[in-house]
Amino acid sequence: MKRKNLWAPWRLEYIQGLGDKGPCFLCDYVNTPAKDAENLVLWRTGLSLVVFNRFPYNNGHMLISPMRHIAELDEATEEELLEIVKLTRDCQKALRAAVKPHGFNVGLNFGRCAGAGLPGHMHVHIVPRWSGDTNYMAVCAGVDVISQSLTDLYGQLRRISDKEHLPGV
Repeated sequence: MKRKNLWAPWRLEYIQGLGDKGPCFLCDYVNTPAKDAENLVLWRTGLSLVVFNRFPYNNGHMLISPMRHIAELDEATEEELLEIVKLTRDCQKALRAAVKPHGFNVGLNFGRCAGAGLPGHMHVHIVPRWSGDTNYMAVCAGVDVISQSLTDLYGQLRRISDKEHLPGV
């Protein structure tokens, strides 16, 4: 079977940055609230940040991180842990209203070998899922198909957040 290419040039920024020892993008986002829309920061609270994953596995893939640059759960305070769980709940509520997923994957990766793209700053992944979303594109071509732009969904979730008074921390 002859292999075909499906071009995904937006992934190059991510691939090239894998070995980068530069500044933590989450810390950069924490320190630049005036750039929240540009950085696709959906919510910020006193202790946490909710941001779109710029290299998503599915439409609406969100990251929730503590404001502090900590790598492990045992470095987080009780307040940070509670807030992150509440923000996970609120992200699910907003995403259900916006993109109506059938389910979610929610998880944390610690260390590069475990899949952490940013191993030094702990963060939770929230990935909306739909029945049948792992289709022939992912299985045969190793490609994820994202059906909505990040900026469109960002605007939609901001409107839902205002209407629903989210996050409910």
